[in-house]
Amino acid sequence: MQIGYKLATEAFGPKEIIRQAVAAEEAGYDFVEMSDHFHPWLDVQGHSAFTWNLLSAIAAKTERIGLVTGVTCPSFRYHPAIIAQAAATLAIISDGRFTLGVGAGERLNEHVVGTPFPQVAERHERFREALEIIHLLWRGGYRSYEGKHLRLDDARVFDLPEELPVVAVAASGPASARIAAELGTGLFATEPKADMVSRWKELGGSGPAYAEVPMAWAPDEQSAVDAVLEKSRWAVTGWKVMSELPNPVNFDAATQTVTGDHVREMFAVGPDVGQYLANAQQYVDAGFDHLVTQNAGPDPDGFLEFFSRELAQPLRALTPSAG
Repeated sequence: MQIGYKLATEAFGPKEIIRQAVAAEEAGYDFVEMSDHFHPWLDVQGHSAFTWNLLSAIAAKTERIGLVTGVTCPSFRYHPAIIAQAAATLAIISDGRFTLGVGAGERLNEHVVGTPFPQVAERHERFREALEIIHLLWRGGYRSYEGKHLRLDDARVFDLPEELPVVAVAASGPASARIAAELGTGLFATEPKADMVSRWKELGGSGPAYAEVPMAWAPDEQSAVDAVLEKSRWAVTGWKVMSELPNPVNFDAATQTVTGDHVREMFAVGPDVGQYLANAQQYVDAGFDHLVTQNAGPDPDGFLEFFSRELAQPLRALTPSAG
């Protein structure tokens, strides 16, 4: 079992994110994971630095901890050739510590370049073509590609690592599980869907299976709930909403009715280790072996100390429940 720390790039400034990554390594985490956003989910979060700059800085300031994008969309705001080049370079400068987590995108971040953000079926078509382009460029040499949506014209990535990064493909249902199985070397998800993981494996999927586990540490439960309601209530909306709304103001409007009870249903909150283990167990039972502790509490350093002192050992010891 590998355990990761979610760096909340929408909630903290770039220098603080780098500091937290170094602290996560010191706390004993195996990897850090961060989203690749242009906008925060809510204006109150107040940040959204360029993830690829942060990754390079973290690679330079750490020694052993893995780096994961969770996730990058390579088919709208970026051309996949750019992601192929960026990921290859990061794999080299991090000495093989990088995993490329990729997904079909969210309107929140992809609409900003003026490209229309289509329905799910077309997003999946573009995503599949983007992954084909990335893999093609990673084979070396000059490459061209003519797809329904994306093109590549006589391009070559000159600096390739000796070992290519794992490509962990975000999936939430059967269609995306098929893309993950056919074009990924790992899986990424935010919900404990055992049927989706099983489908991925049935279709030939293999490799590390990453999942974000929602948590909010604070010395008392109410402080943790309040922190989620202030800055992370967007997570309660679910993927069908999260992928479609265009701006933070829309997420603010869509989450006005989120309550503390909604938070408690989804997040482990407060100081009780048992809550965190029970929440994580759902993901272990679903088949995930790389768990990301997604702390939405008000004190990241307090959470890192809690992880190191109380949570790390029993979390690593989790195994699938009998039956």
